[in-house]
Amino acid sequence: MTSLLWLKAFHVIFMVAWFAGIFYLPRLFVNHAETDNKDISEHFKGMERRLLYFVTPFAIFTILLGLAMIYIYGYEWFVQSKWLHIKITLVIFLVAYHLYCFKLVKVFRQDKNTRSGKFYRLFNEIPVLILFAVIILAYVKPF
Repeated sequence: MTSLLWLKAFHVIFMVAWFAGIFYLPRLFVNHAETDNKDISEHFKGMERRLLYFVTPFAIFTILLGLAMIYIYGYEWFVQSKWLHIKITLVIFLVAYHLYCFKLVKVFRQDKNTRSGKFYRLFNEIPVLILFAVIILAYVKPF
């Protein structure tokens, strides 16, 4: 039981770190999209790349620890936990979002961004909504 509690604790720690980065990265995109200054643009390119590569291991550890907990709880529990299936689906969407951020970093690096700051403000709301849903699913278990 103690091992499971440690897994849960580190799962949440890495999840918080992942979300912190995935919340901040689109804010950098907003500012980057709205600048016309070449020096500032170059600065944002470095910040975006470093942040994305910094938070990616947190995403990996979050997922691996989640899978470890599912393994410990067992197949029967997994099959009966409908809330978990929804949570996993949302995590898959978040991973896709995270991977899409790699594409966006490349687009900015190549000075090929065509989207506005407003787009990136809306884009920034996606992980917020996923976080709310995941927390409610994990703690309230409504299904």
